[in-house]
Amino acid sequence: ILSSGNKCPSCWVSKRLCCSNRGVSVCVCVCVWLCVWNQVPSGCSRTTISGGTTGRRPLRTRRMAPNLQLTYLDRVLMEIIETERMYVRDLRMIVEDYLAHIIDQCELLIGPEQVCALFGNIEDIYEFNSELLQALDLCDNDAVAVARCFIMKGEFFEIYTQYCTNYPKYCMRKKSLATFFRERQASLKCSLPLGSYLLKPVQRILKYHLLLQEIAKHFDPEEQGYEVVEEAIYTMTSVAWYINDMKRKHEHAIRLQEVQSLLLNWKGPDLTTYGELVLEGTFKVHRAKNERTLFLFDRVLLITKRRGEHFVYKAHIFCSTLMLIESAKDSLSFSVTHYKHPKQPHTVQAKTVEERKLWAHHIKRIILENHRAIIPQKVKRLTADLSPADAPRYRHSPERTKKVLSCPSDVQQEDCQERPRSGTHATLVRQHLTNRPKMELSHGLLSNWSNRPIGLTVQLV
Repeated sequence: ILSSGNKCPSCWVSKRLCCSNRGVSVCVCVCVWLCVWNQVPSGCSRTTISGGTTGRRPLRTRRMAPNLQLTYLDRVLMEIIETERMYVRDLRMIVEDYLAHIIDQCELLIGPEQVCALFGNIEDIYEFNSELLQALDLCDNDAVAVARCFIMKGEFFEIYTQYCTNYPKYCMRKKSLATFFRERQASLKCSLPLGSYLLKPVQRILKYHLLLQEIAKHFDPEEQGYEVVEEAIYTMTSVAWYINDMKRKHEHAIRLQEVQSLLLNWKGPDLTTYGELVLEGTFKVHRAKNERTLFLFDRVLLITKRRGEHFVYKAHIFCSTLMLIESAKDSLSFSVTHYKHPKQPHTVQAKTVEERKLWAHHIKRIILENHRAIIPQKVKRLTADLSPADAPRYRHSPERTKKVLSCPSDVQQEDCQERPRSGTHATLVRQHLTNRPKMELSHGLLSNWSNRPIGLTVQLV
């Protein structure tokens, strides 16, 4: 007889729950329940044991005979399938017990627009994942078949983009709706509020590639089908990256509109013409009482001063002419200026070293992206003072990763190797070191691919 805390001899999977009924103990492991004698106690129902709501037809649960020879890979596959079963059950609860209940109400407390904003395309997700679960059930715990299932359905995971982009659900903050949903939760006898269930699709879509990675860790690379597992990981990682990127862009677009409405004394064009808002931050300024708030866009750096809720325009520098100066003596400070006016820098001080490094990294990246010449990727990495392994990815996508690790097709192969400095280039550097205070120019920053410097990232030592 199993007792609470003992490991199940059949599956050894994470979550365990033991319940006794008429002297018989049952082990419940992630929605897969196993009886010691492979029988259901006469007083226990599957719905009650698995934590479901009484009165509802339970999802099909496979009866599995105890097997002491299950490998770790088998247990990983079981967890993928059974957690998917629990996830589909939760989606069904959202659709049938909440969404359908609201639609059936004669007097709606929430308008159609609010219903759409709150639930999004949850019905499409429920339908899709129900089909995915059926396909996984047919895989018969075969790792390659499970991986191929994710590959075949990879493009359909795009339906999560709309849902995740519009999360969180701000309309849940209304008191009248919150009261309504609490009463509905009590009537359903659910342990979790609706908000927790609405979060599950966001959590689930970002977990698939991690579960597939667990398969790869315990799958022999020499065994047939390993490349299918790798492709499945690549597919679901691409999905996670894309959704993260779209959600970030959506949030930044909303913030950009807010900044535009709060900006004073700005006489330039609409800020949306300068691309995506990459970073924003408030810094102390040398020789100035007030702080400065910087907004870094894809094509311009905007310098403002905070006045209440508004931002007063002070200056701007186009990224195609931007120059970054870093000081080795002060780990928190950096300067930005027009490369033709290096004696008029805007020197700011970050709050932490990590914040300064973040800004320096993205400023360098944007300087290179706005440069007219085609620059080999290796030179870009060197200029950013980052190794390929350490370089943080701003736009998360496998395509971008491929571009970072390969050279452009129209660049000659020899350009992919680090070019030796030409005589003219070396002379310019020597003159710079002779005529100026001691300075260190990072990785050949006076470029011989163009007639002007590449933003001149300078480190003062």
